[in-house]
Amino acid sequence: MLAPAERVTELYRAHLPGATRLAYLLTGDRAAAEDVAQEAFLRAASRLGALRDENAFGAYLHRAVVNRVRNRARRLTLERARPPEPPPPYDLPDVATRDRLWAALQRLPHRQRAALVLRFYLDLSEADVADRLGCRPGTVKSATARGLAALRADLSTEVPDA
Repeated sequence: MLAPAERVTELYRAHLPGATRLAYLLTGDRAAAEDVAQEAFLRAASRLGALRDENAFGAYLHRAVVNRVRNRARRLTLERARPPEPPPPYDLPDVATRDRLWAALQRLPHRQRAALVLRFYLDLSEADVADRLGCRPGTVKSATARGLAALRADLSTEVPDA
């Protein structure tokens, strides 16, 4: 009797090439076929103890490959059916404005800068920002408000013409 690891290795060598060919015939994509076959093998191998007949592993693996390909096709269909992302509701700033904004952001105290970046660049909730900064959500609210006010004040000053 083979040890479980040796049995899985034996099954891998015996069945993965056929599973990969099946996946390729179903997907038409070599990289996707390899991924699908390996995922299906891992799933089938993890259920090896539940099989009543170990000789049925090949059939079980083929079914797992077919199911994985079907799930992949559904996921791709849903992704393609999604409407495209709308453009941002604002115009992108020109380079000079962007550079001024960057410089103003760098002048903010660390906590205000971190709160603004986590909140608006990474689009995290106040609770998530508080968790990452190790403070309370109220502290995030005040740091965000103070940071935005400082940025507004800094950017509202006239730029001297050079």
